[in-house]
Amino acid sequence: MNAKFFIAVVTAFLFAETGLAQSQEAADSLARELQEVVVTAKQPATKLVGSTLVSTIAGSNLADLGNALDVLEQLPMIKVNDNAVSVIGKSDIEIYINGRPMRDEQELQQILSSDMKKVELDMAPGAAYASTTGAVLMITTRRNFVRGLSVTDQFKLQRRRRWSVMDYLDLSYRTGSWEVFVNGTVNHDNSLATGSTTNTLVYEGKPTVVGGSQRNAYPTTTGVVKGGFNYAGGAQSFGAYYRYNPERGDFNNSGTEWLDNDPEIRREIDRRIRSHSHLASAYYENRFAGKYLLHFDGDFRRSIGRNCIATTYPASGNQDVESADRRESTLWAGKLYMKFPLWSGDLTVGTQDSYTHTLLDYRMLNAQVEEYIPSSLTEARQTSAALFASWSRMFGKFTLSAGARYEYVDYDFTVDGICDPDVSRRDHLLTPDVSLGYMFNDESQINLSYKMATVKPPYSQLTGSLGYVGMHEIEGGNPALRDEKMHDVQLFGMWKGFMLQADFTRALDTYAYVKQLYPAGNLQLLMHPVNIDVSAVSLYLVWSRPVGRWTPEVTFGMYRQWLTLDGTSHNKPIWSYYFDNTFSLPHGWMITANIGGRTQGDMHTNRFDRTWFTADASVGKTFLNKSLTVKLSATDIFDTANNGWTMNTCGVFVDKRQSYDHRGVSLNVIYNFQPQKSRYKGSSAAQAEMNRL
Repeated sequence: MNAKFFIAVVTAFLFAETGLAQSQEAADSLARELQEVVVTAKQPATKLVGSTLVSTIAGSNLADLGNALDVLEQLPMIKVNDNAVSVIGKSDIEIYINGRPMRDEQELQQILSSDMKKVELDMAPGAAYASTTGAVLMITTRRNFVRGLSVTDQFKLQRRRRWSVMDYLDLSYRTGSWEVFVNGTVNHDNSLATGSTTNTLVYEGKPTVVGGSQRNAYPTTTGVVKGGFNYAGGAQSFGAYYRYNPERGDFNNSGTEWLDNDPEIRREIDRRIRSHSHLASAYYENRFAGKYLLHFDGDFRRSIGRNCIATTYPASGNQDVESADRRESTLWAGKLYMKFPLWSGDLTVGTQDSYTHTLLDYRMLNAQVEEYIPSSLTEARQTSAALFASWSRMFGKFTLSAGARYEYVDYDFTVDGICDPDVSRRDHLLTPDVSLGYMFNDESQINLSYKMATVKPPYSQLTGSLGYVGMHEIEGGNPALRDEKMHDVQLFGMWKGFMLQADFTRALDTYAYVKQLYPAGNLQLLMHPVNIDVSAVSLYLVWSRPVGRWTPEVTFGMYRQWLTLDGTSHNKPIWSYYFDNTFSLPHGWMITANIGGRTQGDMHTNRFDRTWFTADASVGKTFLNKSLTVKLSATDIFDTANNGWTMNTCGVFVDKRQSYDHRGVSLNVIYNFQPQKSRYKGSSAAQAEMNRL
């Protein structure tokens, strides 16, 4: 797979469709006449409202790109990498679709770009969201008044180092105020990653090198079956759905291990994953007295996963190492809030409560290894109750919002049935936020915000169990991790086609990974998270201005942190750039071409390698009065993405060289018959807890 092959395929695709494109009627062109009303597709308009970037998609050239991921990839401050959405300069983002949270990444693939109305990116979310939330991405779809049956099917075929395939089918029936829907997804993903790891340290007074090579294959098959209903009549609406999500994975890691100048030892790691989850969600919303909005969300989630890992050394006398674990998690959550006018503004008050139970039963099946990696049964139970209030108002050209969130957390952690008093705790958390904005005119705005947050570590990092990686390497969590206290000050501004985001963050007791010697009978290195204090500044400048049918978007950025750990400074800045391009051509043709890169620099305890130039591109076309969309895409065309990093902590220097299979091509085919958006208006009752699980 190379750049010449991709160019040849695109050229053949373009010539094959030229004749048909020229014979299309005006219904497929950018200017369409319907009942004497001319609708002309235009460039997407993005404006700053308070601390929120609002992009109008309906009627723009992005409406024909394919699905929501294709649209988000071309919007300011948003990046998409392998279906994962991120916001530049932000972490822990939440994504909402018509007021409800995104449950998994596949949901964005299921939204057609033609059904999207607007995208709002809140860069300073208030007290109504968990204090951990760095940004909120809200997608609103257009309302479709077509009654009866609606059918949408999306098919994706992808070739990187190996083949992957996905198909999504959605059926919806609407009559009167009722909508009933059922959909399903089957996704087989087969990725391949290669690399090597070299650890250098001084052990027992002499320089020592521990190394290993990896060739990881990740064939995974997942399925999603979802069904539910919605009702919207007058001022009331309610709905519910149930989702079942099975997953099956059979991973293989074929590589070697070595110590100093000893001969390499061949190693095979086979991992089998069998898991499934159940999710039931319901909501109720009512508007009354013309000014009050009452909203309730309820969630129940139950997941079970089993892993079996076998490490063998076929060409040596080393013993096989086998382990197994069973993970269970249960979540009950509810969120209730009311919104009403107060003092010429809007006040939102509510409560958000949850109960979480997680269990990890880890069994090391090798007696020799169990001496330093013991079997364990760990449980975590958390009860959380929060009260929040947020008020916003406009004073002429000024916008002001302020809020506060109080949360009580009761956390119990047990190991083998014995409570750990050093980890279990009761917390009372108060996190305020404030945001002030000023609008000079429609094209010029500025916003300054401050937020305090308490960030809880993911449950996967709080486990006390250890995992076998190799004869001299261990990985594990840290149940003693403390909650992070974060202060964030942000300046966001827009002037005509320019946007500026400046962010200063002071994080106390955030967590980062370190590698250090582990006390055992022989040489063992442990990779695990620890608490650190770090300050950081990020600065990003964006320019975007339509030029005819071409919409360029240029982003320059810098991230600089201040972190010293065990006398070692991790302060090297990371400079980055992105240059995204969208071309809207006649007869339903759309082309995108995006490039980007970054310099070498530090983020927490990792020093990431430079990537000077990466390139992605796509070409697509609509048919059958826009009911059919065909799109051909290529990622990392020149195979230049660099995923290597180094880490220097606790006397151990780690050099990680790795190569993911980002380079490849994919074919997307989307067909929709009377497509309708889901009108489910529920949101997550405890999205932060779901993310931690």
